[in-house]
Amino acid sequence: MKSAIITIGDEILIGQVTDTNAVWIAQELNAIGVQVAEMVTVSDEAGQITDTLNRYIGKYELLIMTGGLGPTSDDLTKQTLARYFKSKMVTNQEVLEKITSFFKERGRSMIESNLLQADVPEACKVLMNNHGTAPGMWFEKEGTILVSLPGVPYEMKGLMTGKVLPEISSKVVVPDVVHRTIMTQGVPESYLAAMLSDWEQALPECVKLAYLPRPGIVRLRLTVVDKCAGEAEQILDVNISKLLDIIPQHVFGYDDISLEESLGELLRERGLSLASAESCTGGNIARMITSVPGSSAYYKGSLIAYDNQIKMDLLGVDGKLIEEKGAVCREVVEHMARGVCSYLRTQTAIATSGIAGPDGGTEEKPVGTTWICVVYGEKSFAKKYIFGGTRERIITQASNTALQLLRRLVLNNL
Repeated sequence: MKSAIITIGDEILIGQVTDTNAVWIAQELNAIGVQVAEMVTVSDEAGQITDTLNRYIGKYELLIMTGGLGPTSDDLTKQTLARYFKSKMVTNQEVLEKITSFFKERGRSMIESNLLQADVPEACKVLMNNHGTAPGMWFEKEGTILVSLPGVPYEMKGLMTGKVLPEISSKVVVPDVVHRTIMTQGVPESYLAAMLSDWEQALPECVKLAYLPRPGIVRLRLTVVDKCAGEAEQILDVNISKLLDIIPQHVFGYDDISLEESLGELLRERGLSLASAESCTGGNIARMITSVPGSSAYYKGSLIAYDNQIKMDLLGVDGKLIEEKGAVCREVVEHMARGVCSYLRTQTAIATSGIAGPDGGTEEKPVGTTWICVVYGEKSFAKKYIFGGTRERIITQASNTALQLLRRLVLNNL
């Protein structure tokens, strides 16, 4: 089954908002065996929406459209769909009651534009939105299913998981597909591909491999379809076992687990506590760790020692050391890591100090230079890295690398 994703919104076309919806929808469709052949973004104009529908209706079996269903005058999707399907607008009583209840529960008064959200094209099947006021709509024409959803991500996701995906799975025959994702850190995509060349060439014909990189992390997605699906789990287990023999130090988990989740599981299992001392990462490591529910069981806190005086006063870094070698060096991060361990009384610690840029680099220490130290009991490990890219990308790479280094130290894999 082939599909296309249509995103509606001028805010995306002018770069004001990033379209994360299309990526998420593509992942979900792919997981149930629906192939996404195209993604397109169009403006909030009736003509643009209609032209897009003319191109895709009859070409693909499924179209997922997001955006343009809000209560303001610039949201034209619903009216455009009514004209396209030659359908009059009618008030859906169930939606109206839902909207009324929605505002009443929040102690807010409704205005006319809110009430108009209960008006839908008569030709559609209404998909009730449990997270907002704009309903989803399901149309069918010329062998194509068109689903129109709100652009608000959590509303769209609620409708997709609760209504759309189950309905698609029950209505159409999709191929048997089994995915397995191996999460790696510490080696760039091109180097990883070279390391895995022989392993990749030896994969069975029915197994497809995709490299999916992001800053500091590469996901390896293995997919088994159709004829081998019955033996997929066994096939994947065998080949993943071979992969682990090649890059054991770089794998931190499976199926899109995050580094912070993987580290958290390890610390919880071992009964270990963690603290962090951050300079160049500016609290990003703390943010990542505390994004995991239950992280209070092992994470004690962080000192954002951005200023050198904080490094000296709270973490015990010798001022003469900073004066002689600068804040970005092995000795400073080692003192920072040991200092925060002592200050917050933990068994493990992470410390970072570097130059995130875009300014501040020198010939000796260019932008991206980062020292990371991790501590586990009496053991410690410190290493210098030179990360590339924007300030944000450098911070992300440094944070991911630091989490993986601590995992490896605890696992005695450094």
